[in-house]
Amino acid sequence: MSNKYPLLTSPIKIGNVIFRNRMFSAPMGATDITPDCVPGPRTQGFYELRAKGGAASVTVSELVVHPETDGSHMLHINLQTVGCLAAHTFVADSLKRHGSVPSIELSHSGQYAGTYMSDKDKKQSLNQWGPSDTVRPDGRPVKGLSKEQIADIVKSYGESAALCKRAGYEMIMLHAGHGWLLNQFLSPAQNFRTDEYGGTLENRVRIVREVLQSIRAAVGANFPIEIRISGSELFEGGYTIEDGCKIAQMVEDLVDLIHVSVGSYQYGFFDTTLPMFEPHGRNVQYAAEIKKHVKKPVACIGGLSDPEQMEQILREGKADVIYMGRQLLADPFLPNKIAAGEEDMVVKCLRCYTCMAERPTTFTRRCAVNPMVGREIEGMEVVPAYHKKKVLVVGAGVAGLKAAVTAAQRGHEVILCEKSDKVGGILKSEQAIPFKHEMYELGLSLEKQAIAEGVKIRLNTMVTPEYVETVKPDALIVAVGSTPIVPPLPGIDGKNVVVVNNYYLEKEKVGDTVVVLGGGLAGCECAVHLGQEGKKVHLVEMRDTLAPDCNIRNRPILMRNVDKYAEKHMQCAGLRVTEEGLVCKNAAGEEELIKADTIICAVGQRSNRADADALHTAAPFVREIGDCLRPANITKAVYEGYHAALDI
Repeated sequence: MSNKYPLLTSPIKIGNVIFRNRMFSAPMGATDITPDCVPGPRTQGFYELRAKGGAASVTVSELVVHPETDGSHMLHINLQTVGCLAAHTFVADSLKRHGSVPSIELSHSGQYAGTYMSDKDKKQSLNQWGPSDTVRPDGRPVKGLSKEQIADIVKSYGESAALCKRAGYEMIMLHAGHGWLLNQFLSPAQNFRTDEYGGTLENRVRIVREVLQSIRAAVGANFPIEIRISGSELFEGGYTIEDGCKIAQMVEDLVDLIHVSVGSYQYGFFDTTLPMFEPHGRNVQYAAEIKKHVKKPVACIGGLSDPEQMEQILREGKADVIYMGRQLLADPFLPNKIAAGEEDMVVKCLRCYTCMAERPTTFTRRCAVNPMVGREIEGMEVVPAYHKKKVLVVGAGVAGLKAAVTAAQRGHEVILCEKSDKVGGILKSEQAIPFKHEMYELGLSLEKQAIAEGVKIRLNTMVTPEYVETVKPDALIVAVGSTPIVPPLPGIDGKNVVVVNNYYLEKEKVGDTVVVLGGGLAGCECAVHLGQEGKKVHLVEMRDTLAPDCNIRNRPILMRNVDKYAEKHMQCAGLRVTEEGLVCKNAAGEEELIKADTIICAVGQRSNRADADALHTAAPFVREIGDCLRPANITKAVYEGYHAALDI
């Protein structure tokens, strides 16, 4: 068969190991670490699904090598804890049996010990160790490590690596980036030592070389060792890409793969893990620059999801390996789909931070578009139904599409009805906002999956109880969605008003000065988009908080962009629309005219309860899902659609 992506799907030899393709799964934290810091069964499933999906290597993250100075609640490996080595062996085995190379990330948090602990009060009781006595930007004191402690940490890296090899891991990744301990030594902004571990770049690299030598002595020659570095720290006082190139050159003789990321935890979390507002692959430039200065293979990472872009990176010689993190949560089977020529079936990461927001909240994992994430041990495949049934799904938004696809995968006869002329529901409105285009593409991907699974899609079809009677389904899934709320303000039906859901249809109507009425998630994102297009934007919200419906990881970066692109009017209620703009009652209780060419109405959604209630008893099995129950988000819609189909 023809192959559109010959480089992306080609093998690569690193050390003495052959990797089946160039698509590697980046380290992402586990899901059910026990009180003894041992990987639980959900952790095994969490990593295994990406191996099953075709990733050439899956990196388990993060293994703490020196608990005495790093109290973070992350994975450990030792012979003292009952079941510890066995648990890691099961994890490594679960990756190998699918043809993936099991790798594990060795790490020390340094001054950020406790970052991943759910109990933040306990986190405050930990000692924070770093290269030097200092104070963190958040006010926490940091103790400088003694030479004896450094020697013990270096030794512990080797001991941990030996145990990892014994457990069956076939590559070691040394984490020396993102502001963790080894990066703290590399950073002139955090390393103030005056001995052989501080001062010149050669001295600051010393501990990294000692650690790599310790690991090599433990695992032997030709066993693949990968180092993950920040190509640049990207903050004032940190090291630059020029320094990053020198660091890579200074450790190249001790490693087999140089993995280039960027940024630092405290100063640039969103530089390391790119939000939707940043271009895909923005950080590849740092890997490309380092590759010019070294001979060993180089890996890149940074919001990559498009196979054409990834192939181009390899074709242009910017990197030898493509790492993906969140994208392989969204669609673990991306590598297999690309190899099979099914790239149009790939579900792309929305870069919405749902996965990362769940981590500090409940210490689990969740993905907006993949309901299996964190729950892989409950089933990595959709199991065929014992009794095949006729299923009618009403509404082809994301909830209905996911339900239809899943029901068809189970072998049911599925009919999907949509009252409009296109599927996608509210996702259709995202096509006009570039940084939300993946949400629009989600609808397209699910539609293609539905067609491939044999779902009968009937457009322009309004489902009534009478219609259900003609179809006679065994099961009815009601996903009739929601309708935009349009407040009864005088002038709201004027020609200068656009409902946010219809923006993609009426974009040309929007003038140079815009009032966005409504500061929820949709309103804030629309305001940012319009500001990026060069328009003068006023964001009007009657509450004192913007986007309370946004998750805790995404909201800070969204607010930063709102501040950049819009003028905020808080505790400001719309009174009427005029040809000149929006008249409001401001926080002082006074009427105020905010002049604008166009008003974007984004005050929220209302469930289509009348449509849902009419079908409540129309079939033997009826399940309501998505916005018709309560307007929420893609995560809720996908999960409810998936599980409704499993229940039939």
